[in-house]
Amino acid sequence: MRITLALVLLATLSTPTAGWAQSDTTVLFIGNSFTYGHGSPVRFYRSDTVTDLNHTGIGGVPALFKSFTTQVGSDYDVYVETQPGSGLDFHLQNRLGTIGRRAWDVVVMHGQSTLDFEDPGNPAKLVDTSGRLAEFLHTVNPAVDVHLMATWSRADQTYRPGGAWADQPIDAMANDVRAGYDQAAQASAAITSVIPVGEAWSRAMESGVADPNPYNGTEFGMVSLWTYDYYHASTYGYYLEALVVFGRLTGRDPRSLGNHECSAF
Repeated sequence: MRITLALVLLATLSTPTAGWAQSDTTVLFIGNSFTYGHGSPVRFYRSDTVTDLNHTGIGGVPALFKSFTTQVGSDYDVYVETQPGSGLDFHLQNRLGTIGRRAWDVVVMHGQSTLDFEDPGNPAKLVDTSGRLAEFLHTVNPAVDVHLMATWSRADQTYRPGGAWADQPIDAMANDVRAGYDQAAQASAAITSVIPVGEAWSRAMESGVADPNPYNGTEFGMVSLWTYDYYHASTYGYYLEALVVFGRLTGRDPRSLGNHECSAF
């Protein structure tokens, strides 16, 4: 319980309260394994509460978000469109027919974890593809709010020799990823905001809630935000991700979930 409350507080500190607070709002999550919850039971969590547009049975972070909104009495219709190992270029090339079937009120989307498979740390592809996808979403609903989700530092890219962020502080990758997403948002008037999930992870490690280096074990009293591959998130990591998204989209303080937050039941 202490860990859960600490993660809720960290989400509060990382997330400005500005977002939707009305019923019957449609929310679409576009992403990859960082959205659907690879490496954790979150992947198939309450899949009956969201609509997976690809019919793969995903619950994931969108279902956690749905659980939080239900607990505070908000009515959101939540949809998921994900593809493992992909950036937004995949969705542009292969899924516009699926994505464009309806007018969405809110969209949360993110690209590949290193910004570019072939050139880690270079935001150029993200800037281009996020802008084009956001523009497409606006052709279907000119009033849509499109949020980019800046993802976390990968331990495997930081602590292993040859990693793109090797020998740098653990928060360096998250900072670079956030800078890339900020650049994308600044380049497109169709993008509403950047959701700072990676920074919430960094804050959890800085404050002693989460262990910053899973390769030397997890310190007593801390959690690991990464799963077994030190790349994807653990259940704790996805929980924190969902809290940050909840704070941004609903405009609610995540602490409003209270001591009896019950997504695990």
